[in-house]
Amino acid sequence: MRAEGDPTVGLLAGAAVTDPVDGRTQVVIADLACRQSAQHPEGMQVAFEEGFLTAGGEDTVDLASLERTLRERIPDAIGATEAEIAAAEARLGVVLPDELKVLYRVTRARWEDWGDDYEAAEHVYDAVGCELFSLDALYIADAPSRPSRWQFAAMKAVGTPPDAAVQGLVGSPGWIVFGDNGGGDRIAVDLTPGPRGHVGQIIMLDHEQDVSGDLHADSLTDLVLNGLGDGRRGPRGDQPPAVARVNIASLSSIEAAVHPELEVLSIGVWEGEPLSLAPVTGLPRLRTLTAYPGTLADPLEIAELTGLEFLELGPEDWRVLLDAGAVPRSLSAASIEIHGTRHPLPIVALANELLALWDRPPITRSTLEGNLGPVE
Repeated sequence: MRAEGDPTVGLLAGAAVTDPVDGRTQVVIADLACRQSAQHPEGMQVAFEEGFLTAGGEDTVDLASLERTLRERIPDAIGATEAEIAAAEARLGVVLPDELKVLYRVTRARWEDWGDDYEAAEHVYDAVGCELFSLDALYIADAPSRPSRWQFAAMKAVGTPPDAAVQGLVGSPGWIVFGDNGGGDRIAVDLTPGPRGHVGQIIMLDHEQDVSGDLHADSLTDLVLNGLGDGRRGPRGDQPPAVARVNIASLSSIEAAVHPELEVLSIGVWEGEPLSLAPVTGLPRLRTLTAYPGTLADPLEIAELTGLEFLELGPEDWRVLLDAGAVPRSLSAASIEIHGTRHPLPIVALANELLALWDRPPITRSTLEGNLGPVE
């Protein structure tokens, strides 16, 4: 995976990020291997599961009622032509569901059709139940459309539980986004539902989440007639056994995290003896390890974790790996976790040592000189 934006290297693409609550600072070094194609960790699944193309929910679909209701609510709307709908389908590479076609035959939702009138636009939004995108702005919510920084996406693992209505994926070729809730969360028709969902259901893609979406309506007809429901939460990609957290409030040992499906191991605040990583050596899917400074009994055990893609450690643990020549070469990104107040220049120097292992450009240091005046 590469960080959001161009494949540059720096302190989180130019700046360290500090948590205002506990003083934590992360220096994330992305694209160590300069991999251009991936948007999410290579171990993450981004395609849809074809076996979940289930039917259902037809009892809420009423094309006649949908069209009648929309025309009653927005009688002066300008609808799309069949040629315009066909052009949208050609651009997207998918046949639009009948309900979406009915919607856009009533209104194509172009700003110029409203004469720059915000009230007219609001009237259409109220009629539909969301901020409606124009026919020209429809898009597929595939994985590249939901970019995420390494320190967030590397901590997630995709998977779809058997009782899920929405697949636990980053993106899907069957998620057609047609609107917004006004707060940045996208509204989409779902053509690739989860095991307990159905084709044509309406889902919301939370802009603060990297995985899956929430079910909000059985159909577009349901959305228009009844509005967005409270929502049934979809998978978040942060549950065991794929993701495990060992700390004073979660799992009490590394052994408790061991599972063949473990992908992400996070070791947080710990009050006991430092922990050994020996129990997770050899796990086939382990790709992310984060360890709070001082929690590892022997940082050199990391060298036995041959499938790591993302590694987050404190400066001292990185120093041990660098001095021993034991930094895993499988890494695609690395993070230096800093707690408390630390001078930034030694951290930058440490980051540059890591970058040099992959022949990547170093972080540039700039010195500002000037007279700040007398100290009062």
